[in-house]
Amino acid sequence: MTPLVTAAVLLAAVTHASWNAIAHRITDKLVGFTLIAGGGMLIGLAMVSFVPFPAAGAWPYLIGSAVIHIVYYILLMRSFRLGDFGQAYPIARGTAPLVVTLLAAVFAHEVPDGWAAAGIALSCAGLTGVALWGLRGHRPNWAAIGAALATGLTIAGYTVVDGLGVRASGSPLGYIAWLMAVEGVAIPAYALYRWRAQLLTVLRPFAGLGLLGAALSVAAYALVLWAQTKAELAPIAALRESSIIVGAAIGALFFKERFGAPRIAAAGLLVVGIGLMLRAG
Repeated sequence: MTPLVTAAVLLAAVTHASWNAIAHRITDKLVGFTLIAGGGMLIGLAMVSFVPFPAAGAWPYLIGSAVIHIVYYILLMRSFRLGDFGQAYPIARGTAPLVVTLLAAVFAHEVPDGWAAAGIALSCAGLTGVALWGLRGHRPNWAAIGAALATGLTIAGYTVVDGLGVRASGSPLGYIAWLMAVEGVAIPAYALYRWRAQLLTVLRPFAGLGLLGAALSVAAYALVLWAQTKAELAPIAALRESSIIVGAAIGALFFKERFGAPRIAAAGLLVVGIGLMLRAG
C-alpha cells in the first residue's frame, strides 16, 4: 500500500467511526439509520448525473452488496440497541479482517505474503483486545455479542463483494453513487411504512445530525472503494478497522465508557501490525 492509499484508508477509519458514533447517539436507532441511509441515497442520486455509469460486469456485485448492506444495517441497529458503543463497534469491526483475508484468497486470489500475514494477524489481535476489554467487569451480553459478530460477517461479505465490483466498474465514484442510491431505499421505505404521515415529524429533531452521519458514511466508503482499486483487499480491511481505536476513544470521551491501559496496549499491537502491512506493500 502506498502512503496515499494508507492515508485514504486511515481517513476513512476516522469518518467511519464518527458516523457510527452519530448512529449510536440517536436514541431511536430506526430514526438514526433512516436518516443515514436515506441521506446516503440522496447523495448517491445527486452524484449519478456527474459520474460514469458502472460497467455491466459490476452490477451483479453492486446489487449483491446492496442486499448485504441492508442486512448489515439491520444487525448494526440491533447491536447498538443491545450493547455499549465501545463494545459493539469493536466486535463488529474486529471480526471482519480475518474473514476478508480468507474470502479474498478464495475469490480474488490474493494470498498475503509473510509480512502482510503477520501484520494482519497482529492487527486482528489488537482489535480483539479492544473488543474484549469492553467485556471486563461485566456479564457478557450474548445477544449483543451475537449481533455484533453477525454484523462483522456482513462487513466481510460486502468488503469482498465491493472490492471485486468496484474493480469491474471502471469508476469508483460511479460505483459508490449507485450503491448508495440502491442500498439506501430499504430502511427509509420501512420507516415510511411504519410512521406514514408522521415520518417527517419523527425525523425532524435529528435531521441535521443524521444527515451529517450520512455524508460521513458516503465519504468513508468512497475512500475505501477507491483504495480497493489500488491495493489488495485484506490489508485494506485490517487497516480500515483502525476505526476501532477511534471508536473506543469516542466511547470514552462522549459516552463515558472506559478506555484503559489494555486498550492502549491493544492499540500498540494494531500500530505494529499496520507497520508490517506497509512494509509488505
